[in-house]
Amino acid sequence: MLVKVRLMSSLSIGEVARKSGRAASAIRYYESVGLLPAAMRENGRRRFPSTAVRTLHVIDIARRAGLPLEEIKALLDGEERLDTIAGRRLQTLEDQRVWLEHASRCTCAPLDDCALFA
Repeated sequence: MLVKVRLMSSLSIGEVARKSGRAASAIRYYESVGLLPAAMRENGRRRFPSTAVRTLHVIDIARRAGLPLEEIKALLDGEERLDTIAGRRLQTLEDQRVWLEHASRCTCAPLDDCALFA
């Protein structure tokens, strides 16, 4: 009976795709790189827990925020906290902003003479 309850509360890859707005290929990719846990198999077909839709939503937001997959995996696995990742990301963005500010004022003709690329 427990098995039936588990299978009834699971979703096919098509259902996960419809509910999450993601392509089935993206769902398979996220499963292959460990962002989604390996799906259960029922008659050879993938069955995901309903929580996979929420996980895909988290992945989508994190990707739009610019987080690389390695950091998203660490976040989902509980290896790193969101505030730690966000703090590190903010520092990276600040470093990029400063560099771009200098680059926007650069008047070097050939890049070989530019100190920004030294």
